Amino acid sequence: MQRRLSTTDAVVLGLAAMLGAGVFAVWGPAAAAAGAWLLLAVALAGIVAACNAASTSDLAVAHPESGGGFVYGREQLCPGVGRLAGVAFLVGKSASAAAAAGVFGSYVLPSDPVPAGLAAVAVATVLNSAGVRWTARGAYALVGGTIAVLLVVVGAGLLGTSAVVVPSAAQPVQPVVITHDGGPLGVLTATGLLFFAFAGYARIATLGEEVRNPARTLRRAIGIALGITFTIYVLVAIALLVGLGPARLASETAPLVVLVDAGTAPALGVLVRVGAAVAAGSALLTVLVGLSRTTLAMARRGELPRPLATIGSRGTPWRADVLGGLVAIGVSVLAGPAAAIALSACSLLVYYAVINLAALRLPAAMRRWPAWTAVLGLVMCVGLAVLLPLPQVLITAATLLVAWIVCTLFVHR
Repeated sequence: MQRRLSTTDAVVLGLAAMLGAGVFAVWGPAAAAAGAWLLLAVALAGIVAACNAASTSDLAVAHPESGGGFVYGREQLCPGVGRLAGVAFLVGKSASAAAAAGVFGSYVLPSDPVPAGLAAVAVATVLNSAGVRWTARGAYALVGGTIAVLLVVVGAGLLGTSAVVVPSAAQPVQPVVITHDGGPLGVLTATGLLFFAFAGYARIATLGEEVRNPARTLRRAIGIALGITFTIYVLVAIALLVGLGPARLASETAPLVVLVDAGTAPALGVLVRVGAAVAAGSALLTVLVGLSRTTLAMARRGELPRPLATIGSRGTPWRADVLGGLVAIGVSVLAGPAAAIALSACSLLVYYAVINLAALRLPAAMRRWPAWTAVLGLVMCVGLAVLLPLPQVLITAATLLVAWIVCTLFVHR
């Protein structure tokens, strides 16, 4: 594949993946679990993401090719572990795309969100098949707009005249299933959910074959994108806690819109709704690219049908792009955004557990970060995965097991 992307391109693509649907959808369930300790959960999620990013950057430099954790686990551990990372990434990112499609549909067409979400997946698939450079150019505008909208939310929460919003008859409070009363278990559950919003830096690692000077570009891009995202998330969390309060925040499915609507300039709520749709579209673009690149890497090694490794005239694995779009559409139909977020978070925590384990096998000369960051990341990924809502944990375990067995049988065949 062609090395056309610069450090800035990689940073923007990572931001497009991280500042996507999660920042508009994850705060309610996370606040229901963590309560007033939401900021602690954000900080812990940032620590987990930083440890995972350190391992990812070292491995991405050592193996500058498409595939991410699938390649790292296969080369540093064994083919079976690499296969587990590959299927975890495919399941996690398919669920991420479904969550993004659900957020897009609910903001663009609240009365009938499914068709709008499916149309967004189809458009994103076509753009990705047209070439990764198109994706990078589109991401610049999308990321800029998303950051501007989030800054409006921060301003509404911190500078608004009203303190805690009182529920109105026009928008009744909807109970949230996850409740841990803000105790230690609730904080850790919220950390696992919030990790979903940070996981986009994996998108950068999958660009190993498409960036110029991978050794320099990948490390810088992952660190810069994660730092910007963490800063924005902390500001948004503070604004939501100040403007809505933990109880009200936990009861809302669209807290950013509620916060702005209750301020001194409720007309800005329209801007937030548009921003949510834009961010979800941006996430779809980047998530589907990462999905197709891992599919490409697995097909090259016979873990998936080899025709999926075909590179088209525009330098993209168009068959893998189309398959990823179809799978995302299927998950969108079967699961809502909230369930998709939990499923994605659990799968991606398994994926990063494999990455941290693989990073421990790197020679010391090839590691920029100390080994203890990989150990901490491994322990936290496993712990947070099992503390997510039990139905999603069981569904994730069953899905990964079936997918791993199918890929293994395909390899032996």
